Amino acid sequence: MATSHLSAQEQSQAFSSRRRTIALVIVALAFVMDLLDSTIVNIAIPSIQANLGASYATIQWLVSGYLLAFALLLITGGRMGDVFGYKKVFMFGVTGFTFASLLSGLAWDPTVLVAARLLQGAAAALMVPQVMSLMQVMYKPEERASISGIFGALGGLAASAGPILGGMLIKANLFGLDWRPIFLVNIPIGLFALIAGGYALPKGKSPHPLKLDWIGTLLVMLGMLLVVFPLVQGRDLGWPLWTFIMMAAMLPVLAAFLWYERRRNRTVGSPLVVLSLFRVPSFTLGLFVNVLFEMTMIGFFFIFTLVLQAGLGFDVLKAALTGIPTAIGISVSIAVLGQKLIPKLGRYLLTFGALLMAAGLLSLTWAITHFGLNASGWDFALELLATGAGMGLVMAPLFAVVLNDVDVAHAGAASGILNAIQQVGGAIGVAIIGVVFFGQLTSQANHSIDQVMPQLKHDLTAAHVPAGVQDQMATSLRACFNDRINEKDSSVVPASCQTAQTMPTQPGSDIIGKALMTAGKQANANNFITALHQSIWYVMVLLAAILGLSFFLPRHIRGGGEGA
Repeated sequence: MATSHLSAQEQSQAFSSRRRTIALVIVALAFVMDLLDSTIVNIAIPSIQANLGASYATIQWLVSGYLLAFALLLITGGRMGDVFGYKKVFMFGVTGFTFASLLSGLAWDPTVLVAARLLQGAAAALMVPQVMSLMQVMYKPEERASISGIFGALGGLAASAGPILGGMLIKANLFGLDWRPIFLVNIPIGLFALIAGGYALPKGKSPHPLKLDWIGTLLVMLGMLLVVFPLVQGRDLGWPLWTFIMMAAMLPVLAAFLWYERRRNRTVGSPLVVLSLFRVPSFTLGLFVNVLFEMTMIGFFFIFTLVLQAGLGFDVLKAALTGIPTAIGISVSIAVLGQKLIPKLGRYLLTFGALLMAAGLLSLTWAITHFGLNASGWDFALELLATGAGMGLVMAPLFAVVLNDVDVAHAGAASGILNAIQQVGGAIGVAIIGVVFFGQLTSQANHSIDQVMPQLKHDLTAAHVPAGVQDQMATSLRACFNDRINEKDSSVVPASCQTAQTMPTQPGSDIIGKALMTAGKQANANNFITALHQSIWYVMVLLAAILGLSFFLPRHIRGGGEGA
């Protein structure tokens, strides 16, 4: 047919309003699927740990692996749409994402689940860039602002609703599947997108596509893997020498990548990264601020959910609902405050946002420490609202800051780099904060159990337990607590805990059992809160860097209002 030679834009011009609406719904569903799967997993981590016996390193991979695979193939995925056709690559990405969701939902061990998450991220990198590309070809410039607004609202809604939907699905325990429906829910959505997309989406490709840079893609993937893999696995393995060698090897790989990109730009063109963009100071500095912010935000969300569920004993739905003020703060500050304040404050909006976020996180840490095991979600509402508002005020101008001084001819390349670097920042953020947080859980275990010993001995004395037996019970509890903290497989009951559970009963054993259980829960809460303290100080260092760098960004920001 003659239409097979037309570009996607030329073919879409003949679409009826109804067909364009159907196409919009299809790509919007794909967009939402990706956002849900990047936010929904955090709330399921304790359930996955209990069900599959996942180690701390494994749960880091569940989050950072998805982000990393998505980031490293994102720019290449966009180029593939130009070369092979947006519809074709979109359908391929949806197929891969749907299959990976099925594999995630059926995963029988942690390794399979991590592999499925990596596949999900890679498929999302093929699927998501086509969403914006298809919007570009199907809608006229004057129509795109309203379409972008729809996607912005969907993005905020999906990011906010992801943990809540995940909490509800896990709490409902549909068909006894526990956490698995958070992935399986993608299957009917993916199948609908495939069936409807075959009819509604325009065929064709870009009339002037750039060439694919596979060698550049492989080099950047290798470089990131050399950093993230040892950061995630190093603590579990006791930091062997090869982990440091891997991280050091990233530097020559990065040098090789830069050399190859310069050479490719001179010879065949179409480099993966347009290196001339980095001569624009605001672009380079803005990217660095973006990386720091993503490390801060994604890293915080990762540990906060663990503190609520594994530390304070919140059930999955209570933990999900606790995060609502954060979502409200982000949404309102981006959609309302950010739009009005960017023209007036420029870069200082980012400065104020970093300060507000820091104040919110410090007050949240105080509240968690103060209320401890007696906390309810309401006890953190104001602190989380302030934290979310601060995040939103940082996010609102970031996209515009990076592109502020970029030549419009390179806007597409710059946007692709920005989106990819944000995902890389999130992946590295989860890896590094995991080193801090889980390292503290291990190193502070003795201190945490020591804190509860005076109250335990008081309770045992009140139950008329002899001093010698008290010491025996305290020693047994200490051994069990330490062994549980150091056990990589959370589903395994250490031998010391099995011994403690089979101690001979005596009169008043119910009271004694309650005292031991209370002491164990309190020690666990103390340990998670201590780990949170150290992690928040690490976050404060990142926020201080963002705060300082904000004064070197462009004073006035053109455009703006687009969330990062």
